[in-house]
Formats: sequence, structure tokens, C-alpha cells
Amino acid sequence: MHRVSDVTVIIPCMNESGSLPDVLARIPDGYQVIVVDNNSTDDTAAVAQNLGATVVTEAQPGYGSAVHAGVLAADTEIVCVLDGDGSMDPQDLPPLVAALDRADLAVGRRRGGNSPIHARLGNAVLSLRLRTKYKLPVHDLGAVRAVRRQALLDLNVSDRRSGYPLQLLVLASKAGWTVTELDVTYNPRTAGVSKVSGSVKGTIVAVRDFWKVLT
Repeated sequence: MHRVSDVTVIIPCMNESGSLPDVLARIPDGYQVIVVDNNSTDDTAAVAQNLGATVVTEAQPGYGSAVHAGVLAADTEIVCVLDGDGSMDPQDLPPLVAALDRADLAVGRRRGGNSPIHARLGNAVLSLRLRTKYKLPVHDLGAVRAVRRQALLDLNVSDRRSGYPLQLLVLASKAGWTVTELDVTYNPRTAGVSKVSGSVKGTIVAVRDFWKVLT
């Protein structure tokens, strides 16, 4: 069993000031929180700081850049990664953390929500590739995950764009990690527009980044 003080939740953000209050309010008691401000033009950093989160600024654009900055800034045994748009419930994190007693990486399979068809199709195709080529028992690309911090750093995930979560899974498979997938709640984002699934263009760019990792 892991102590709550052993866990840091990393929230990569760009312009999520409208969603952050609800997200931060639902962080499990005792977990540390790092909000990584990735070139926001709104009050994301100020909102996070006023609500008690540690704020890290990452100027290099990209989801992977923001996540990596948060991992480097954390000092706990375990790190979790969660989007800051309110679409996922931080209260789903403790089962993922608990799963690390038997696994090297725990990822969430989003259930519910209302993703656009182009986003669902892209996710389904890439997840199928992970199951068939890499023998990973996953049906989602892991927008929420829990992992031991040092093991993650040692894995040397180098993608700094949208391909970060996919490269993490590929490298985990190659390293012989045990990966487990648990259902997590998925709801429409509470404010703003998704940088990826919010447009066909955003999804195409993300899928292109993903596919580079797989080929």
C-alpha cells in the first residue's frame, strides 16, 4: 500500500482556468499537485497558485513537454498524470495508484463522455495496434495514468508532443513492464475547447504524432 504523501498529481495545462477549480477541488486528500502551465494566455497559473497547487512553467509547447516538466519537478515516489479540462475525475486516481502494487504502469480507460467520432476512431485504431503489435491490454491511450517516478524517468520517454502517452506505452512494452488498465469516468470538458479532439485538424495532427511512434 502507498501513502497518500507518496503521490503527486501532474496536470498539464494550456488555458484551463475555467476548469481547474473543480479539478483541484476533487484531488484526493493528501496528494501533492503540480500544475504545468504550457504557454497559457489566460489566468491558468494564477488560478492554480491561488488554489494551493505548485505551478511549474514550461515554455516548450507540447503535451509531452508539459508532462515531463511536471515529472522532473515532482519529488514523490509515484506520479499521476491527469488532464486539467475537467473531463476526468481525480477521485479515480486512488485505484490506479493501488494497482501499482501489482503493475508497473496503471492507465485509465475512459468510459462515458461524448468524444467526437473522429477522436474515437483514432483512439480505437491506435489502441488496436498496441494490443496486436505490442501485446498491451489497453483500449485507450492513457490520458490518465499512474507510475513510479524514477522508473518513468529511466524509461526515457522522449516525445514532447501528442505522442508522449503512446511512446510511454510502447517503451513500457519493450521494457517488459506489467501494464494494467482500469475504467475511469469520462465527461465532457467543463470549459474551453479541446486542443486535440475539439477539431478534426487537431485530431489529425495528434494521430500523425502517434503514428510516428508506432512505425
